[in-house]
Amino acid sequence: MNAIPIKICGITREQDLLAAVEAGACAVGFVLYPPSPRHVSPERAAELAALLPAFVTPVLLFVNASMEDIAHAASLVPGAWLQFHGDETPEFCQTVAGQLGRRWLRVARIPKETPVGKAPFDLVNYAFIYSKAHALLLDTLVDAYGGSGSTFNWSQLPTNVNAHLVLSGGLTPANVADGIRAVQSRGLSLAVDVSSGVESAKGIKDPNLIREFVAAVRNTQLAS
Repeated sequence: MNAIPIKICGITREQDLLAAVEAGACAVGFVLYPPSPRHVSPERAAELAALLPAFVTPVLLFVNASMEDIAHAASLVPGAWLQFHGDETPEFCQTVAGQLGRRWLRVARIPKETPVGKAPFDLVNYAFIYSKAHALLLDTLVDAYGGSGSTFNWSQLPTNVNAHLVLSGGLTPANVADGIRAVQSRGLSLAVDVSSGVESAKGIKDPNLIREFVAAVRNTQLAS
């Protein structure tokens, strides 16, 4: 049985949340970043999170938010993980998460390709710097924050990352198996995160695509 955890991010509607849960997602994400087309208010995130059954984890995504805003949102969604997706320092993440008693993810924004003559993104060092994070979410570096919707070159990742990894960035039902096979052994463990790849429009999830994505993950044969 495939045990790779699945997070469906950018949830804005009740029916999308319920479709994710029914399909077998382990976590759902709420984007608390106003410029994002998938933005929800903390109050809306709380309404949606209240529908979650036991053992499905809410995740609150922040981009350079203040400590006060993070604390307010976290107070409305008990048990939520915090996902830092901006320029937050290790000290800021550790302080906020520690004061709130929450587990947290740090996003590593990785270039699509390594420019000629330049070193690849140093994920080993990044994992060292953010060693207190409970996992690193690997997304593609683009101009905007809050999720890229495009893939990076998975083969450029180092093979010895001392962190639990969450593969994100442009995943779809068609390519998630390839991503899993490429990244599965490069960290301590692997989970996957999808948003635009299961949407019919920005912020609107497609239940069929959610089911197809989950099935593709579950059917992926892992190397021993």
